Amino acid sequence: MSVVFLDSAIVHYEVLGKGRPVFFLHGWVGSWKYWIASMQVASTSYRAYALDLWGYGETAKNTQGYSLDIQADMLHGFMEKMGISKIALVGHGLGALVALTFARRWREKVDRMMVVTCPIEYEMVHTRLRSASASDLVDWLSNRSPETASALSDASKADPQALAGSMDSLQANNLFGAARQANLPCLFVYGQNDPAIQQLPPEKQMSLSHMMHQVTLEGSGHFPMLDETQRFNRLLIDFLALESGSSPQELQLKEEWKRRVR
Repeated sequence: MSVVFLDSAIVHYEVLGKGRPVFFLHGWVGSWKYWIASMQVASTSYRAYALDLWGYGETAKNTQGYSLDIQADMLHGFMEKMGISKIALVGHGLGALVALTFARRWREKVDRMMVVTCPIEYEMVHTRLRSASASDLVDWLSNRSPETASALSDASKADPQALAGSMDSLQANNLFGAARQANLPCLFVYGQNDPAIQQLPPEKQMSLSHMMHQVTLEGSGHFPMLDETQRFNRLLIDFLALESGSSPQELQLKEEWKRRVR
């Protein structure tokens, strides 16, 4: 287990591989652990980091609160501590919102973003996700396989206030507008069978900039990286392999995704 101290508090992270840095940020259920397979694939060409956000996994609780800005501050502080100047971001759920918040504030430090099951508006979040306990969320959102149970084994460690604080921030901020203004390559990925997060509504899809794109994985629920691990990781590697500054719409040219791109 690797840790750094930010504001005298422990931040837990794991790292694999060498190359350009790619950061993996987990969602409301679990910890860094459900990124292990994606990190292993990415680490063959990149340096893959996964952090436990404030209030999750082995990272400390934050007495100042759990707004998206505070979580983004932690990511920024971690990068400064490690001497990292620019990253690719892969975030899921809460982690996707933190990635968008980070990019809004430090555009120059982000090369590209892959945001998975990302509720860009508060209304896209099912009411059950806003209030259920960690154990209830695992039962509701996971496929209950032994592998998924292991990947989500840290769910009970989450501070309930961390979920509530992020929801308050989401309700107060227009992250979709901020993402469009940043003009970053941004790939939205959704599981078609996700009961907790709605996909981008048609009017939002129509308003995406040329640097933004959406892919729906038809066999996935809330955790595409666990439900369709191989397919998700192929998409991840294809996205990371695009030339810097290229639009993720170029993924449409690949036969692998022609039938899955929305």
